[in-house]
Parts: sequence; structure tokens; C-alpha cells
Amino acid sequence: MLFSSPSHLAILEHIFYNQFMNALDTLVELSSQMTLEHAEESRGGLNYSTTKTTEPAKPGCYSPKSRSEFTEREQRAAFVHPAQLPNGKSIQLLKTLLSSACERDCFYCPFRAGRDFRRATFKPDEFAGLFSKMNQSGFAQGVFLSSGIAAGGVRTMDKLLDTADILRKTHGFTGYLHLKIMPGSEKAQVYRAMQLADRVSVNLEAPSTERLAKLAPHKVFIEELLRPLRWVEEIRRTVPAHKFWNGKYPSTVTQFVAGGADESDLELLNTTQWLMKNVRLKRAYFSAFHPILDTPLENKPAVNPMREHRLYQASFLLRDYGFELEDLPFSSDENLPLHTDPKLAWAQMNLVHAPVEVNLADKQQLMKIPGIGIKGAESILSARRISKLRNLSSLKKLGVIAERAAPYVLLDGRKAAVQMNLF
Repeated sequence: MLFSSPSHLAILEHIFYNQFMNALDTLVELSSQMTLEHAEESRGGLNYSTTKTTEPAKPGCYSPKSRSEFTEREQRAAFVHPAQLPNGKSIQLLKTLLSSACERDCFYCPFRAGRDFRRATFKPDEFAGLFSKMNQSGFAQGVFLSSGIAAGGVRTMDKLLDTADILRKTHGFTGYLHLKIMPGSEKAQVYRAMQLADRVSVNLEAPSTERLAKLAPHKVFIEELLRPLRWVEEIRRTVPAHKFWNGKYPSTVTQFVAGGADESDLELLNTTQWLMKNVRLKRAYFSAFHPILDTPLENKPAVNPMREHRLYQASFLLRDYGFELEDLPFSSDENLPLHTDPKLAWAQMNLVHAPVEVNLADKQQLMKIPGIGIKGAESILSARRISKLRNLSSLKKLGVIAERAAPYVLLDGRKAAVQMNLF
């Protein structure tokens, strides 16, 4: 495992200190600022049935640490994170900023303008050389690169593009690259980012103009944030794939600060569904709000991490399982129940008295049954071409969580008989 022993850190320190002077200090400081970014992380999951919030919640009021406050274990963890890519491949991902200097004053952000902490910055060629050494030494196979905004979004985006260009052309890096598109970037910059990266992202942070004003009063929702996502889709529709570095269009994601602007789950998921349908958003990430010291929202209560988990589950139902927004079990306050996962809640309302005949249902109907995922539905469709499915044991052999599905299915016209020794 990467950084599994002190010797690994010693090797890395040799690389950094002997060849890049104080780059290790800079990288620890910058990567520690990426706590709000969840992109590609294994948390949240790629599978509805396996998503679990396993990472501990942040403290009630969180503040990034200086290098001297990090334990050796934390220093190692600050660099790389296990990540699952869109194609399912697992890699070690370096997740960092190019600079923590920022002129914006977003109310929730640890590196907002005016906040008193040490800033750090890499030059494009410095970071590209540093990461190239890490990649060649086997410490990281991919990089997610963002930045604070200094001297405007256009100038900052130029620095990110310069870094990516040096990585690809000068150092010959052919691994995974995720680039953040800065607020206010120009269309030509978005196009160039798409040519260089495997994934591009624009963090909307909130679901609407009105909600964004409560989090980031100087960001413009439509012009600065939504427009670049529309440009990405326009470029996909008009530029052939061979124009991009690996002959493929990059995927697109966004992130929301869940609960930071007192928005409802319905608002977040309504915007998410619109993005999936209109700009082919690959995925929405949700970061449960937690207060950060020395920010305007430092006294705002932290959001229950389970809310983040339910939002992930619901977004996967919208993206992969054929659910529509109106199918989701919102309560009167337009939020999802925290005590029950949304798929199970829907089934309890709709399938208890109208169970689904698994020998007749189509794929979309099967995927709405608790315990049956995408692969399980496909296995059922294949198996029933050979013979009818008549018991829960048959479903279990197909990868279905049979006990969970039992109350909501018919097997050859009969309610499923649950055998305790089956489970």
C-alpha cells in the first residue's frame, strides 16, 4: 500500500528535499486544503447498494493544520487518496491546489480572502516536475488539480492549463488528470482543459442563484458556474473526440455544499437531475456542511453526515436506476428521510401491496426493487429466458440480496417464502 511505512515517506522526502527544496512543505499545506473536495474518492461509492459514509465527520468547527501540527501518518495521508475512476479502475490520486491564495470571500471556505493562515503556491513548471517525479516513483498514478483564485479566474485558469500542458507534453504524463475549471473561465480555456484532462469540474456549491448568495456572494451562478458546464456539452456536440488527448471526451462533475445555504434536498436533486439530462453531468458530489474557524459561518451547526449519504443514494437512483425526481420520498420539508434509504422508502410506499412479478418485469421495474441492482436485474433477465424463477434461492444465486427483495416480489405468481436457513 502506498506510504505504508516510514521508509516510503523517507524516499519521498529525498525526492522533494534533494530535488525540489521545500516542495514537501508546500504540498502538505496545499493538499490539506482539499478537505471539501470529494471528487473520485471511494466515499459515497459508485454503487447504490454499497454506498456508506465511512469517513468520520469533521469536527464541529474545522480549521486546516500547519505542517508542524501534522503527525507522520497525517502527512502521508495528505498527499494521496485511494480513488475509483469512471471506468472502475482504482488508483492512488494526488489531490491538491496549485495555490491557496484566493481573492474570493466564500463564507464556507478555508482559504477565503482575509482568513488568517499561511498561504502557499506552486509555479506550473515546479508542480509539474514534482508530480512527474511522484508518478515515476509509483507514489501517485493520477492528479486532481484545483486552485484558489488570484488576479481573476481567467489568469488562474491559465496557470492550471500551463501546468497540465507541461505535464502532458514536457513530462509525457499519460495518466489520469482532473482539472477544476475556475469561475469566470473563457470558452477557449474550457476547450483547452477538455483537450488535456480526463475529467473537468465546476463546483456549483449551491442549487440556485438565490442559495449561492448565502455561500459565495461574489460568485455568479449562471455566468461564472453554469455557463462553463454548458460550454462543455456544446464542445462535446460540435468537436470530434479525436481532438482530445486520449481520443475521448472528458467526463464532467460538480459539487454542492449540502446544507450550507439552508437549501432542501429537493432543490439539490432537482438541479442535479437537470444537469444530468441537459449537460450530461457524470456525477454530483455532496459535501455535508461543517463550520470552519474564522469564517462567517463558523457558528452554523454542522450538517448530519447521513444527509450527504442519502443525497448520494438518491442521485444514483436518478442517474442509474430509472427513478424520476417525483419518485423520491421527500418529506413535507422537501428533504429525504435520514432513517431509511430512499429506494427502500419508495418500495414501502409503492410495492408492499403491488409486488413485482420478477418473471415478467422489465429491467427498469426490476431495478426499483430493494436488493436488486443493475447487474442483478440483468442476471434475472438472462436467467428467466432459460426457466422461470420460482424461489428466493434462485434470486440469491443471481447476486440479488434476496431477503431485502422478498417483501416486494412475486415468483411465478406467488409471494416469496422466506426461509430462515437461506440467510
